Amino acid sequence: MKKALLTLLFLFIFLARTGSADDRPNILFVFSDDHAPHAIGAYNGWLKSVNPTPTLDRLAQQGMLLEKSFCTNSICGPSRAVIMTGKHSHKNGFMSNGDSFDWNQQTFPKLLQKVGYQTAIYGKSHLKGKPQGFDDWAVLPGQGLYYNPDFILPEGRKQIEGYCTDLVTDMAVDFLRNRRDQEQPFMMMVQHKAPHRNWMPATRHLHLYDDVTIPEPATLFDKWDDNTPSAKYQEMEIDRHMHLNFDLFLDLDESFDGEQLPGDFDRTAWRNFKRMTPEQIAAWRTAYAPKDKAFHKANLTGKDLVRWKFQRYAKNYLRCVRGVDESVERLMKTLDELDLTDNTVVIYCSDQGFYIGDHGWYDKRWMYEESLKMPFIIKWPGVVEAGSRNTELVQNIDYAPTFLEMAGVEIPSDIQGKSMVPLLRGDQLSSPWRESIYYHYYEYPSVHMVPRHYGIRTARYKLMHLYHFDEWEFYDLETDPDELTNLYNDPSQAKLVAEMKRKLSALQDHYEDDSNMSVMPQQWQDDVRARKKVTRPPTRG
Repeated sequence: MKKALLTLLFLFIFLARTGSADDRPNILFVFSDDHAPHAIGAYNGWLKSVNPTPTLDRLAQQGMLLEKSFCTNSICGPSRAVIMTGKHSHKNGFMSNGDSFDWNQQTFPKLLQKVGYQTAIYGKSHLKGKPQGFDDWAVLPGQGLYYNPDFILPEGRKQIEGYCTDLVTDMAVDFLRNRRDQEQPFMMMVQHKAPHRNWMPATRHLHLYDDVTIPEPATLFDKWDDNTPSAKYQEMEIDRHMHLNFDLFLDLDESFDGEQLPGDFDRTAWRNFKRMTPEQIAAWRTAYAPKDKAFHKANLTGKDLVRWKFQRYAKNYLRCVRGVDESVERLMKTLDELDLTDNTVVIYCSDQGFYIGDHGWYDKRWMYEESLKMPFIIKWPGVVEAGSRNTELVQNIDYAPTFLEMAGVEIPSDIQGKSMVPLLRGDQLSSPWRESIYYHYYEYPSVHMVPRHYGIRTARYKLMHLYHFDEWEFYDLETDPDELTNLYNDPSQAKLVAEMKRKLSALQDHYEDDSNMSVMPQQWQDDVRARKKVTRPPTRG
């Protein structure tokens, strides 16, 4: 009773200050999966020339693009848990995809609910359990499927025919038109599966980029000669690990029996193919059969085969991105039609970056730039200057306090992030915003075999400790943006490395990261490196 009275008192004070609940902005938070910033035209990466995101580019022109936006733990579930709580993984308890999120803990949607916001989430949650803090929700079980997916609803599980990106958008549009309370501000999270592996595009996009050669990244044939050995022992190479059938859909038709093929592969695409409608399968085979025939005729090997795999992968990835871009276009159009644009904050970001052939890889997990960086584009009419860009160091721990300040909610003292509202307003800061960010990845040994590591990144330098193997990497990002030259053992850098280690230790103290960071016993290291005694959980993130 006392807590309810305090909440009402706070809301009364807030309304007296702002005039009415309608003065508080709505928040539309569009969130994709594995969308690398360099696959967004506005970020001016090497994929800009193929015009991957016309809608997101317009959104950036209407608002602000954050150039140095980073995650704290580059993997799906943990990134989402950080956003929900504003706390690093070791504080919110969700460190690896095999964990389960404690929905009873404090989250920013719950805090928004307490001050009168209507909240909703549609799409990928990946936190397990039924969402709390939302007035309406429909989430995918686990990673979910691209075609005819199941959704978990308050009333139970239901399969819905269609393409996942479109279905999630339909739910969001329906909320805006029919399900929201027009007397309340809203916060809606639209969380797409795309462009996550296995990169299955909508049928309308199967021929997109057919007449285009996707530019290759400069590091496509990187051999990791100057990295620590861990970079060579990963399992995420386009060359050795990307599967022709399951990842690239070669010969994927009714006659292909994916269950009988021996090996530990991600068969998600094959299993999804089996539940597609005849019309979907017909469109699929019309698009891929001629390309498959040409591939077999070419009989490619070596670098030519890698280049073919890269083109097939990159085009499917970007086709999935186009579906997300169209989703944002539909949502923005709906806001216009409902006269909600002027009082709605629109945010687009993704849970982490991704390798689109960079360093010869796909996937994420590493603290290298391509997977550390997250896109973040925001339109806030009347507050954010159109066409502006910000270069301060921000992280996904900062999202929750930002949303709370937008809504006029007092930010709890245990939230570890900082509200970005002063940056978004373009305020002159009285003190430096943030000099460095902290990163910690935990999921090892597991899928893709990226070792546990933590590190610090400043505006110019990066220090990483792959602590299971007690390996260190240090980079000067100004002179070596592709992180090809590890300076850790360079005598001329010893003083700077020592200073970075001191700053890293201070960050760990600041964020109270006391999680287990022990080095593996030598025998265990040898066993793992020899691919012995490695158990890989069935999670895919």
